[in-house]
Amino acid sequence: QVQLAESGGGLVQAGGSLRLSCAASGRSFSLYAMAWFRQAPGKTREFVATVNADGVRTSYADSVKGRFTISRDNAKNTVYLQMNIALPEDTAVYYCAADSKHGSSWSGGQFDYWGQGTQVTVSS
Repeated sequence: QVQLAESGGGLVQAGGSLRLSCAASGRSFSLYAMAWFRQAPGKTREFVATVNADGVRTSYADSVKGRFTISRDNAKNTVYLQMNIALPEDTAVYYCAADSKHGSSWSGGQFDYWGQGTQVTVSS
């Protein structure tokens, strides 16, 4: 079992920055891939970024590439999403997810654990 808890959401002005955190507990955090997804009102959930188990490899959705950075601290069992140059279209509920069976994953991976989500609102 893996439990995930996001924090750090809030209101930010367009062009500003925000850092989301996701604390994990349960199974060995350093062994599995992590990711961030988001869901805007009236839209389906979409992939944002993923990081492999040792934090070396990352991948991003085209919409956030160059603005967002995913990272992890395995000593703290935490994954982060640094959001820079925020845009109004980034407004969404952001979820962290774990692919507990694989050390690396991708946008269509088998993410079997999810957090409750944290709201991010970007004002124009």
